[in-house]
Amino acid sequence: MLRFLGLVMLGAIIGAVAALLAVGFVAVVLWLNDLLLISPRSRMMVESPGVLVVATLAVPALGGLVVGLLHRGIPEQRPHTPADVIAAVQTRRGRLPARAGGLSAVSAMVSLGAGASVGQYGPLVHLGATLGSQVARLLRLGRSNDNVTIACGVAAAIATAFNAPLAGILFAHEVVLRHYALRAFAPVAAAALVGHVIATGVLERGALFHVADPALPAPWEFAVFLAIGGVGALLAGAYLHAILGVGRLSQALPVAPALRPALAGALLGLAALWVPDILGIGQETLRFATIFGAYGSGELVVVLLLKLAATALCLGMGFSGGVFSPALVIGTLFGALCGSLVSELTGAPLETFVFYAVCGMVAVTAPVIGAPLTSLLIVFELTGSYALTTAALASVTLASPIAAQLFGRSLFDIQLRQRGLDLSAGRGRALLRNSPVCDHLTRDCVALDPVTRVAEAIGRLSQADHGEGHLVDRRGRYLGCVTLAELEAAREGGDGREAVGRLPLRQRPTLSPDASLWEAMQLLQEVTGEAIAVVDNADGERFLGVVYEASITRAYLRRSDEMRREEHENG
Repeated sequence: MLRFLGLVMLGAIIGAVAALLAVGFVAVVLWLNDLLLISPRSRMMVESPGVLVVATLAVPALGGLVVGLLHRGIPEQRPHTPADVIAAVQTRRGRLPARAGGLSAVSAMVSLGAGASVGQYGPLVHLGATLGSQVARLLRLGRSNDNVTIACGVAAAIATAFNAPLAGILFAHEVVLRHYALRAFAPVAAAALVGHVIATGVLERGALFHVADPALPAPWEFAVFLAIGGVGALLAGAYLHAILGVGRLSQALPVAPALRPALAGALLGLAALWVPDILGIGQETLRFATIFGAYGSGELVVVLLLKLAATALCLGMGFSGGVFSPALVIGTLFGALCGSLVSELTGAPLETFVFYAVCGMVAVTAPVIGAPLTSLLIVFELTGSYALTTAALASVTLASPIAAQLFGRSLFDIQLRQRGLDLSAGRGRALLRNSPVCDHLTRDCVALDPVTRVAEAIGRLSQADHGEGHLVDRRGRYLGCVTLAELEAAREGGDGREAVGRLPLRQRPTLSPDASLWEAMQLLQEVTGEAIAVVDNADGERFLGVVYEASITRAYLRRSDEMRREEHENG
């Protein structure tokens, strides 16, 4: 009980620190936006059009250059994102490097401050997770508790950023932990609550946007909300694939990786001369998109398409930032466009216009982050409107399943799959795929030279109490496997002086040194015997040793038991 209470207290402390870091991060970004003439308010105060043009062109490009240089200090040469947080938790590595986390946070701060069309919530999530990981490392906590402290940092960051503690709790469980163990719930809830209290009560941070009490939608409008969800799923898929496509294209460009963000910044600045709404986080654009008549239908189409293209350009070319904030803007613009079209078709002002904007918002954002429940809770906590949340539920009902079937659970999962970590089959397979089989490699086996006599081989196997031997020539190459029963049969058919290498050898599948425990488990379905040979094919089929079936089975059961205890223990 004391250890559990200590973990809850630790969660509250992490929540407090994460909230202060999140608020400081956002304050620095806003200060940079004003200083560098990126924010709409600062741009309105500039009297010289020439200064504004120069700032629009130069600031994103120079910001991209700084970002590219910062990324050279990260081993992967890229900023770390929530996908790295999910990978650390789901594979039970549970360690997020402080250096990479710090540089990624600074890189995101520069990206957002210089007007890149990226989001702030992804960097805040990673920053909170890195804090939780460092605290766990400092206190030398175990892997399960490490994952809980990471989730605490994530929950506090979301609760602070959105003024939505319930959404923070759910996001940490739904996206990061992917289980709802009671032992994790209390610390995560404490972190989210403390973060929310600090953000609202102490630092007096306001909500993302405010919605007055709207008129209730007619029953037929819920059918439109469902349709918005279906089309929104396709828009979310286009958004995801645009980011991934630009990323692949950037790899083929004859431009050094450190210079790609600068190139993206220059192109962004050119587009922003025409439509400045695409610069930065886009909170003002989001707020105006919820107001009927603030944008015409044509303007909504232009800003939506350019915002989507600008975000794909910035993220794909190496700017550091999140995908959630741009998805909020893109989704709200899409919903507002749907509301405008309905108004034009009906020929009457749309009193429920904000419902369309919010439905479009969740229809795009929920598939992008793979968190439909979190998206709904954000709507409810931001607006306090049950009617708006119910309408958003209608959109999510179609948006998330359609997007998951067509594109994948989320952008994070797609990115991890491209890195070799497939979470589509659940945590169990992901954990086994990231457990190297070489951890269970041993040379405690009978290795036979091909010239060894049958009788001698039988004696060696009997003395070692093994049922099979592995033939390895004098150059260390693996030739095959022979069982004790096969040797006995050969001795009965001759005098036992025949060389083992002359026998018909059993050709079994082998494992490579970088194989995973999951691959070994799959191979056991094809192999009958006591062990599987591990062979380095890159080094002339050099025999490294064997992995016993019993070791593979024990490791699988141990991993399964660890997950079971992590997900079902109460404290």
